[in-house]
Amino acid sequence: MATRPQIESLDHLVLTVADMAASIAFYTRGLGCAEVSYGAGRKALRFGDQKINLHPSGGEFKPNAAHAVPGSADLCFVSTTPVADWMAHLAREGIAVELPPSRRVGAVGTLLSIYLRDPDDNLIEISNRLDD
Repeated sequence: MATRPQIESLDHLVLTVADMAASIAFYTRGLGCAEVSYGAGRKALRFGDQKINLHPSGGEFKPNAAHAVPGSADLCFVSTTPVADWMAHLAREGIAVELPPSRRVGAVGTLLSIYLRDPDDNLIEISNRLDD
């Protein structure tokens, strides 16, 4: 009997952005990602073992999503930094938290999450894993 193929992890995702500089500033200053340059002028944001490739709106790199537009993503990031520390950091950076800490269901258990928006209005969730 053949073994069913399995996906192991997420390597990268792509965000289409209206303002490359504003997005890079938000994710590096606000979320602690590292800016990465590669290829012919391409930009990405690295965190842990993953990255976010950035495509400029109207100048997307091929292949790309059929309907790539800024502000259409809803992303959840898991952090070992306590959510309360994130809230203090975001306040210092002038980044508004849209929803206060609340319990959510994650991929492998319960999360304590806060929600905010990036410069393109993508919904960003920052979470701590909770012991169930």
